[in-house]
Amino acid sequence: MAQPDHAHADIGIVSALPIEMSAFLSRCERVRKYSDGGFVFRGGIYDGVKIAIAESKVGFARARKATEQLIQTHTPNWILSCGLSGALQQEMKCGDIVVGDSLVDSHGQEIRLDINLPADSENGLYVGRLLTSDEMVRTVDEKRSLAESTQAIAVDMESLAVAQIAKERQTGFMAIRAISDDMKTDLPAEILSIIGSTGNVRIGAAIGSVWKRPGSVKDLWYLRENANRATAQLANFLDGVIKQLSGK
Repeated sequence: MAQPDHAHADIGIVSALPIEMSAFLSRCERVRKYSDGGFVFRGGIYDGVKIAIAESKVGFARARKATEQLIQTHTPNWILSCGLSGALQQEMKCGDIVVGDSLVDSHGQEIRLDINLPADSENGLYVGRLLTSDEMVRTVDEKRSLAESTQAIAVDMESLAVAQIAKERQTGFMAIRAISDDMKTDLPAEILSIIGSTGNVRIGAAIGSVWKRPGSVKDLWYLRENANRATAQLANFLDGVIKQLSGK
């Protein structure tokens, strides 16, 4: 008699930062945290569905490696690239959901996805092209330029990398992002030093930014509130996605 594969997950999720999946994880049962292959993993049960989440930290190369490790260890039927993103459309608001039907980067790479999902912008659901950027896109001017040159509707730093590995391994894939910063306001410059190149939150840099510019406290608090709002909406949307993908 075949023994059950306890490492197997029905759905694997790759996200860069812990905050991105925190609201979703709060809805899971039997959550455990562990390290494997240099990455932090969190696993749990969501409404009877086994979930494994790989925390890749920021950037293309790390996202590829984390996805490879996730598939090798947990053999999921589906891989989702989930997390926060920046709006590249004026009408988008914090908490709106973006589902990618194609993924591009600034080097000419593109993966098209067969997504049979109608957009519903009135209720905060957008379906379209997602841009994977090499660097954090912080200013409104940068976003306008990228929207023009790529025709993308939102930007993140990992989705194309995750999609490439999923395609190579012939694993089902979706990119689902929640808007955490819109096209109206620049992100505070301090964010570049606080979130280092590896995606670690650097406490010393945060304290230093407050010392140099006391007004940054308000900006960073507002950014945190937007992230919390966006991750809550992401968790709400994932409820329906996971039930549909798992058939439960």
